[in-house]
Amino acid sequence: MAINNTMAFKHIISRDNPIFKQLKKLADYSRERRQTGKTLLDGVHLIEAYIESFGLPEMLIIPEGQSSGEATGLIQQLVDGDELPAVMFPTLMFAELTPVASPTGVLALIKTPEMSLPESLDFVLMLEDIQDPGNLGAMLRSAAAAGVDAVYLSIGSADAWSPKALRGGQGAQFVLPIIERADLINIATHFNGNILAATMEGEPLFDQDLTGQLAFMVGNEGAGLSRALMNVATKRVAVPMSSKCGRRKIESLNATTAATVCMFERVRQLAASGGN
Repeated sequence: MAINNTMAFKHIISRDNPIFKQLKKLADYSRERRQTGKTLLDGVHLIEAYIESFGLPEMLIIPEGQSSGEATGLIQQLVDGDELPAVMFPTLMFAELTPVASPTGVLALIKTPEMSLPESLDFVLMLEDIQDPGNLGAMLRSAAAAGVDAVYLSIGSADAWSPKALRGGQGAQFVLPIIERADLINIATHFNGNILAATMEGEPLFDQDLTGQLAFMVGNEGAGLSRALMNVATKRVAVPMSSKCGRRKIESLNATTAATVCMFERVRQLAASGGN
């Protein structure tokens, strides 16, 4: 759908423009995002979720030509009346800023939210060296849905505020306290509840009491958890697999799937016991 031509946009066609250069750095580099405290949101759902929690973004970014009907509606709603600055780029320049092959046609520049930890940490997720930002975003989405109080990320984990992780999280980053570059061993040492390390070989997850104060530790997609972290865990647990796996040598569940199963087994147990 075409954008209303009466709306005012700053039209930028040069890659040498300072605004484009800044946005490109934010799209590509976690260091730039950390130093500036800003990032980019891609898509209507994420932008609306951010607005619901934190108010207007700093800027809208749109492509020349057509955006989706949903994106056009949001753009017209936010830009009419000069409520929000907006810039327009040629399609190819816009594509350099978006993490997806088929963008909806709207990006937003935001300040990275800072969320304080709740007073009581009853349910915690610790992630070590999760490399893929899409996997990380999906884990955060599951964590938010499962009622996790806080997520701690090791220094080797992907950036939770990268456009790809944000897209995978679908708004989870706006409701879930996330502590990046955390010393997981120190966090685990001072955690008062049980700490369960998700591993390939451990006690069956479904045999554990998960209703108390609890932390799950999940490791790198390929290497799993480091020995140092496993050594500070209360127990090692594994998600049971079907006997039909036989000798297929299935090495492990996808890290995102394993984390999700672990978290929602707690949700199931709490519901069965009448807890929250």
